[in-house]
Amino acid sequence: MAKKKKDAKAQTFEERLARLEEIVEHLESGDVGLDESLKLYAEGADLIQRCRTVLGEAEQRIRKLTETAEGDLATEPFDEAEGDEAEADNDLK
Repeated sequence: MAKKKKDAKAQTFEERLARLEEIVEHLESGDVGLDESLKLYAEGADLIQRCRTVLGEAEQRIRKLTETAEGDLATEPFDEAEGDEAEADNDLK
């Protein structure tokens, strides 16, 4: 009997990603008929959208802790370019 699938909303990011990998494998195998391929494609597109949403939310939560002049800790948005520059500076040292 087929595995009982979790509701897509209840799946974790990792479970969604694993399901996407399964879908890609099925589609690439060429052993799936047209109707099933279309169903898998639609499911994959939905999973991709859900994964992108989760990643977007995670990115918004990422904050960099900095110390203010008064010694307090504050958060500011994570700047990917700034992180890359700091990493490049560390590589030069």
